[in-house]
Amino acid sequence: MEHSIIEAMRTSDYNEMMLRIERMRRDDQDHGEISVSAGYNDEGGTLVRSSTMVHKEKIPGSRGIQQDSILKTERKLDTLIVVRNDQKEIKVVPQDSTSQEVKAAMLQTKGGLDILLKDQNTMLELATYFQRGLHSGLDVIMDPDFQSYDSLLTLSLQERGISLPYRIEYLHFGNTPDSSLLFTDTLGMGGTANYIPGPDAHTYDYTFDIHSHSLYRLRMDSVAGVIVHQMAGILITSFVILLILGFSFWFLIRTLLKQKTLEEMKSDFTNNITHELKTPIAVAYAANDALLNFGQADEKAKRDKYLSISQEQLQRLSGLVEQILTMSMEQRKTFRLRLEEITLATLLESLTEQHKLKAQNPIDIDYRVEPANLTVFADRTHFSNILSNLIDNAVKYSPGKAVIRIHCRETADNGKVEISVSDEGTGIAQEKQKHIFDKFYRVPTGNLHNVKGYGLGLYYVKTMIEKHGGTVCVKSEPGHGSTFTITL
Repeated sequence: MEHSIIEAMRTSDYNEMMLRIERMRRDDQDHGEISVSAGYNDEGGTLVRSSTMVHKEKIPGSRGIQQDSILKTERKLDTLIVVRNDQKEIKVVPQDSTSQEVKAAMLQTKGGLDILLKDQNTMLELATYFQRGLHSGLDVIMDPDFQSYDSLLTLSLQERGISLPYRIEYLHFGNTPDSSLLFTDTLGMGGTANYIPGPDAHTYDYTFDIHSHSLYRLRMDSVAGVIVHQMAGILITSFVILLILGFSFWFLIRTLLKQKTLEEMKSDFTNNITHELKTPIAVAYAANDALLNFGQADEKAKRDKYLSISQEQLQRLSGLVEQILTMSMEQRKTFRLRLEEITLATLLESLTEQHKLKAQNPIDIDYRVEPANLTVFADRTHFSNILSNLIDNAVKYSPGKAVIRIHCRETADNGKVEISVSDEGTGIAQEKQKHIFDKFYRVPTGNLHNVKGYGLGLYYVKTMIEKHGGTVCVKSEPGHGSTFTITL
């Protein structure tokens, strides 16, 4: 890209010179003569010569060069040699050069400004210095047209596919007569309107004067910087869209995983509830079959036993159906609790007897109510099911004899009641405790399925307690049992 920009600056400079020459040709006035030639010397080096003759009387306001005066300049190995002829000759030559070497290197011309260059390595360099020689001669007659150069440069850059904003400056370098102070003049400034180069902008210099006193300086920000600046709005919008898409993708994956987990839990629930419903039905059917077909109805004791078994299993079946219906009803706006005053001692006595009668393994249930007449306002059916669920879990998760302790007391916190149900069973791991109140969740037990259930018991407990305006929490350690505490 740097080469393209420098070439655009050189081409624009050449076209600007051609415009000046065309204007001088059209004004039908003798301005002077400019001669430029190029070739090779005896040693194979390139030689370029430019000479200009200016007629002062033909050009009002000229630069003060006397008619027929000669100014010759040669650039040789970075050493400047100037020879001026005006009545008498004055020569300034380097110490290691002789007048014979100077005469051999120079080609004499008729007047004005002579510039002689040699020892250039390529034809491109030769063409560039030829153009600079023409420039130096032409500038004596007419100053460069910076506005035209700016317009031509814009077109030249666009032809090379460069449409970036830029600033172009026309600079002249010099020093004071005693050479004690260097100075820089800004003779012109143009480029893209309202464009201010940034601190990291690239600088491209094109020197068009053979003495390197005048140059065009172009400043332009990098392509990447300009593109980023121009696309800032698009980039920010794209980034926001990516964030939204990322969040949407994450939310979608999270939802799908939840749906998958829920589907698996529902499948487990269906399998478990099927077995749970079949068990009381099968037991009641067997008891009824014994009464009908095996003559057990004739003996009062056996008849009463089988009828009690049937009634117990039907109650159990009724409780399962009640919980399932409650889970669906509690999400409805029409669901209402039927609150009444319940004496805890009486309720616990009834629940204790029920669980002792239906337990397959020996159990020890001990309850304390402080004070003895402590009551709560709750829905009798649901509150009874809540305590029954907690006791039932304590029995199921006690591998041997179930030892259950129930403690009811009135707290000092504005008459609240605290009910705790403790057991000495298998306990619950810390990382599992936050999930035990989730719907359909059951603590994983590997390949062991010795405890029947369908993952609704504790969810039902938590949901109904919250409906009553209370809270429930658990404290447990594996191998040391669990304690569920209800606060109403």
